[in-house]
Amino acid sequence: MIPSFPVYLFDVDGTLMDSACDICGAVRSVLKDRGREDVDDAFLRRYIGRHLFDLFLDLGYPQEAMEPMLAAYREAYRDRKHGATSVIAGVPEMLSRLGGRKSTATTKGTQSTRAMLEQFGLARHFDHVQGTDGFPAKPEPDVLMKSLEVFGAAPEECLLVGDAPADMEAGRRAGVRICAVRYGYGDPAELAKFNPDYWIDDPRELL
Repeated sequence: MIPSFPVYLFDVDGTLMDSACDICGAVRSVLKDRGREDVDDAFLRRYIGRHLFDLFLDLGYPQEAMEPMLAAYREAYRDRKHGATSVIAGVPEMLSRLGGRKSTATTKGTQSTRAMLEQFGLARHFDHVQGTDGFPAKPEPDVLMKSLEVFGAAPEECLLVGDAPADMEAGRRAGVRICAVRYGYGDPAELAKFNPDYWIDDPRELL
């Protein structure tokens, strides 16, 4: 059983939202425009929750191509308007019943994260929305620390819920408790390397 925490930080993609089709579709459109049509969704899903620069570098693109490719991705992703995205089953019930203060810890920007949560009716459940704005993305702990600063909370008061190894590492580096999600996009074997404090197979297990 998972105890109650004063503060909960949630990853978004793969933890609250099933957004892989839109994310991967936008990435594939960027790669296609640059001559790559050999990268499938199964490969791309492994990078969800990490900075896209990691993906582009691993695919062999030069450093000078990073910013233009990121800008192209953001435009392509925005144009999709979350048409293939849905809320993960059990998330609305969990957020509505879960006590404590809630914020996000995502590699998306704050503005786009808030817009997404509003579109799917989830924003009202959050006391704060925090994305990655001008500072290093997970596995760096910065996005977690920003919410803790806003709440005036200590790390030991917080539980981070996420589905990616980058979430687990960021949580460990921030000194918060970590809960690994088995229903998301991350490989459970990779998540287990960080010895999560808790595991869930359904969002409602947080209640």
